[in-house]
Amino acid sequence: MSADTDNTLILETTKGRVVITLRPDLAPGHVARIKELVKTGFYDGTPFHRVIDGFMAQGGDPTGTGMGGSKLPDLKAEFNAEPHVRGVCSMARSQNPNSANSQFFICFDDARFLDRQYTVWGQVVEGMENVDKFKRGEPVRDPDRIVTARLGDAA
Repeated sequence: MSADTDNTLILETTKGRVVITLRPDLAPGHVARIKELVKTGFYDGTPFHRVIDGFMAQGGDPTGTGMGGSKLPDLKAEFNAEPHVRGVCSMARSQNPNSANSQFFICFDDARFLDRQYTVWGQVVEGMENVDKFKRGEPVRDPDRIVTARLGDAA
């Protein structure tokens, strides 16, 4: 695998393909965690359980409750200066800054109030129109899902 394909995350969702460029330069620990979870199939079938119009779509919790995660230890925060704008992928967490695990969100619009408080780890480069189609709700009834998540070439 080349460096480019190794840092490309392809989500096949119920609304279509979403391609994300991973940013290990911003958050090496978080990108390593996402890759580890993708390789084990952790994200396959997980719902986008919290989707707020004009804000973000959150997924990565196999329970769909917003309380679940992987069995791996929580991550140390890697807050960075990358702005939370449309298409940015960032890790969800509790009030504890070092509590990110597997849940993440994709910004629909600017959410600059999150800057330097959540760890940005990627950017949607293809398929943002599919993210825009996700059903809204907190929680979402009959949510859209990640059908499969894989690393590789988007072609």
